[in-house]
Amino acid sequence: MPVTKTAKRALRSSKNKEAVNKKIVSQLEIAIRAAKKSLKKNDITTAISLADRAAKKKIIHRNKASRLKSQLSKLAPKTKSVSKKKKK
Repeated sequence: MPVTKTAKRALRSSKNKEAVNKKIVSQLEIAIRAAKKSLKKNDITTAISLADRAAKKKIIHRNKASRLKSQLSKLAPKTKSVSKKKKK
């Protein structure tokens, strides 16, 4: 247990930060599961956004966020590109 006043304050602060970080990570995990299950573009973009936010706050590593985004973007439904061919 902390002895000094500043150590006690640091412990309180770290407990609060831990709670916030756990909430953000759990929201990210839930969003990823939902995106993988539904394969809807809206769910995928939400999960990608949460991964970016977690990496920005340094809750997860930026390479992990990048890896998650890559995996999720592969799940996105392919959009058909309309190409117009010129007739001669």
